[in-house]
Amino acid sequence: MTCRTGWLMMRIDILTLFPEMFAGPFSSSILKRAQDNGLIAINLVNIRDFSTNKHHTVDDAPYGGGAGMVMAPEAIFGAVEDVLKKHAGPPARVILMCPRGRTFNQATALNLAAESNLVLICGHYEGVDERVREDLVTDEISIGDYVLTGGELPAMVVVDAVTRLQPGVLGKSASVQEESFNNGLLEYPQYTRPREFRGQAVPGVLLSGHHEEIRKWRRRQSLLRTLERRPEMLTQLAMTKEDKAILRELIGELQRLDLS
Repeated sequence: MTCRTGWLMMRIDILTLFPEMFAGPFSSSILKRAQDNGLIAINLVNIRDFSTNKHHTVDDAPYGGGAGMVMAPEAIFGAVEDVLKKHAGPPARVILMCPRGRTFNQATALNLAAESNLVLICGHYEGVDERVREDLVTDEISIGDYVLTGGELPAMVVVDAVTRLQPGVLGKSASVQEESFNNGLLEYPQYTRPREFRGQAVPGVLLSGHHEEIRKWRRRQSLLRTLERRPEMLTQLAMTKEDKAILRELIGELQRLDLS
């Protein structure tokens, strides 16, 4: 589906037991503007609406015993099959938000942003019936190695990260490529007015107007921040000769500081 701005609209269906949780995050800021401008369409689906019993329950005790409850397959299958009937274009990615999924990162966000249809299933309780994973799900995603009460907050994170990568969402002047993780490094420091604040001045190179020197300074700062805070990211970086030279210099400086 093409929106009024000329971009291809992305459709995201979120299957949840608590659709009211999404009201705040999805009704303000960038996510609201993206929907108002027809760049994305977010559809909240209450899984309970597809329950096959009169009490609208969606969980049951696990076979084999154990603590907690498991989300039963009937309502989830019904909800997924219903939304898939309404999708146009290529088959939708059906993503289960769960702790055992692959860890969400910027590369995954970029991959999902290229899709036209996404279906996010928010797990709960002790998880979902395994037949949901086997027959419906194409991807399983976790946002980190910790336990949350359900998949709603992870789904919000995924929607936010994917939405801001859609063409037109951040405006023509925004540069997504310079943000942290997009180029394999943490972003360089940013400054704005005033030039001096509480004894701290903006680095002189940023006031010089010398674009090449500013580029070199920013690259050096990105490499320094990544080296200090997320050194494992450097193993995946396709480094230029300039990057290697800067890193050798930075490592030497840090070693001298450790010895002093």
